[in-house]
Formats: sequence, C-alpha cells, structure tokens
Amino acid sequence: MVLKIAKRGAIPPFIVMDVMRAANEREASGEDVLHLEVGQPGTGAPAGVVEAVQAALGNDKLGYTDAFGIPPLRERISRHYADTYGVAVDPGRVFATTGSSGGFVLSFLAAFDPGDRVALASPGYPAYRNILSAVGIEVVDLPVGPDTNFQPTPEIIEREMARSGDLDGLIIASPSNPTGTMIAEPDLKRLTEFCAAHGIRLISDEIYHGITYGERAQTVAALLDDAIVINSFSKYFSMTGWRLGWMVVPENLLRSVECLAQNLFISPPTPSQVAGVAAFDCLDELDDNVRRYAANRELLLRELPKAGFEKLASADGAFYIYADVAHMTNDSPGFCRRILAETGVAVTPGTDFDPSRGNHFLRFSFSGETDVMAEAARRLQAWTAGSVSPE
Repeated sequence: MVLKIAKRGAIPPFIVMDVMRAANEREASGEDVLHLEVGQPGTGAPAGVVEAVQAALGNDKLGYTDAFGIPPLRERISRHYADTYGVAVDPGRVFATTGSSGGFVLSFLAAFDPGDRVALASPGYPAYRNILSAVGIEVVDLPVGPDTNFQPTPEIIEREMARSGDLDGLIIASPSNPTGTMIAEPDLKRLTEFCAAHGIRLISDEIYHGITYGERAQTVAALLDDAIVINSFSKYFSMTGWRLGWMVVPENLLRSVECLAQNLFISPPTPSQVAGVAAFDCLDELDDNVRRYAANRELLLRELPKAGFEKLASADGAFYIYADVAHMTNDSPGFCRRILAETGVAVTPGTDFDPSRGNHFLRFSFSGETDVMAEAARRLQAWTAGSVSPE
C-alpha cells in the first residue's frame, strides 16, 4: 500500500536555492563561481553581536524563552521604532520570531482562514505565495511593472477586486525583493487608507529597511495600527543564519499569534535573541555594509547595460537589480544555466518571483564584495559580446 502524501507540500521550490545548489556543485568540482544569485549579505554578523553571544554562552543556560521573546529584545526593538521613524510602538505589540519566515507563517495563520483571498505584487518574494498556498489561502496576483515602479497601487487592487471579488489581505514590501523598488510615502499612505476603507488586512514586509539609496523607507507601523509589520535581522543586520526576526502585531491578534507560536516554535533561538539586542549597538559597522552595497549598485547600474541588460528596475533599496531580458531569451531558467556554465556567474531567473512573466527577467544580487561585482560585469560583457543571440 502506498501511503498518502499531503497536497500542501506540493508547492513550487524556492528556485534561488536550486540555483545556489548548482553553483555550489560547480565550486565543488574546482571551478570558480561569482555569486550574484543569493540575497544574503557578504559579511557576517557585527563584531559586537559575536561578543555578546560568546559572553552569553559562558554565563547563561540559554533555555526556552517566552514565546514573545525576551523583554530586553522587545524593548530594544520598540526603541528602534522611536529612534528610526519617530513612532511609538508598545513593546507589548512586538513579537520575536524565528526569522521573518516564522513571522509570515504566524501572520498568515493568525489573520486568514482557508479560502481567504490575499493579494501580492507579481514579481514578488516567492515564499509569500508558497506559504499561503500551503495553508489553503488563495493567492491573488497583482501584475505590476515599470509604470508603477513594480509596486501595487489602489487602482490596480480596485481593478482586481472588480474582476475577481473582495480581498481579505494584501502583502507589500518596500524595498522589494526582487526589484529593489520602494513605495513613496504618499503612495504608502494611499495604500493604507485603501486597505482600511475596504477591510483588507495589510501585511508589510520591511526586512530591507535600512538598505536604501535615496529616501529612507517609512514603516507602515506609523500609518496603520491594524497592519502586521514584519522585519528581520537577516538583511541590514547581516545575520541570516541566526534566524531571528520580529513582528509588530495588532492588539486583536496578539493572543492568536502567541498561541500559534507556542505550539509551532515554542520560542525563537535564545542565543539569537541575545544577539539581536546587541545588534542595535553596531550601526556604524552595518552602515559601512550599506555603503558597500551602494558602490556595488552604482557599478552594476553602469556596467550591466554594456552587457545588454538595459531594462532595469529602479533598485531604490535592498541589494537587487531586476532586469528585463526579453530581447535575449524567453527561458530565464535555461538562460541562467547557460550563464553559470559559460561564465561562472550565478544569477536567479525571474520565474522564481513571477510565474506568468518571469521567463524573461533575471535578478542580480549585489550583496557581495565589490571586486566580485566588477569581475561578474566584465565576464557578462565579454559573454554577451561573443555568444548571446535572442532565443
């Protein structure tokens, strides 16, 4: 007898992880790889974070914590909102999570029932759609493009509602993955007002806050009390493997989130929570990282067009450049495999982020070292000059 396999696991893979595996296999065979595929800082955790955890390892039992997280971390995050945005956030509404991924799982389960309809921009972070699908929530794609800076607008949402019905939720990200684009503050205010007027639960992914190249990102916590705000120590704080994030939770969802977290996760990793408190004292080191990202961004925005990658999203924040390569290919996964095999440069196909149109887009991550970006651009220029014709 063949035992049943649950349908909820039959979701698409996170393709960037497949690309990274192929790149790692190439490296293991002795060939070099320039990593522009993974959205991970090229630096480790700040020195002060490492010191704090080393001290805790010698002096603390590091047992379970409250499901909400340790009070010093929640209080420090609350102060971060006051210092950075001028917004008063009650520490009682701050919930530490096992990475932003844990925050997405908790927020989707607490806010929506199976069959509810949640909209998100396409292209967008693939885990939103895949987690929503796994828990039985209907994903409503909002195709966006350069005309709205690859971000949703009330007009786009209203048209979709007129076409397919009311929405229960909306997920936004500013800066966004994969495009790096941002929602200007007046437009963000319009979105929050639209959601409030139509009873749409807004979830704001703010994990790239702190990594911007012009205007600073605004938090939705300043505009809408009923929104769920999710952030992480992975990107700006350069702590991906520490698996620590946080949520700002509306009052009416606090107990639901707590009960779900107690049963699903017990608590976030205790050493990481200690690290998170210390991370806020390392801003000078972290801002040095952002200056490097800015240099990498400037280099690629200048050099990629010389390789034929001319149609680029605005890259206002985060560490990504999203490129339209329709004049080169209609098979971005195959195109990425060719690039890796023939140049050693690993990049991510747009199909990871946009199932319907991603076949002619690529994402470049510029979170690594500047000399790596320069060498990648040189190889791509030489490759396109000698070998690429539209497919």
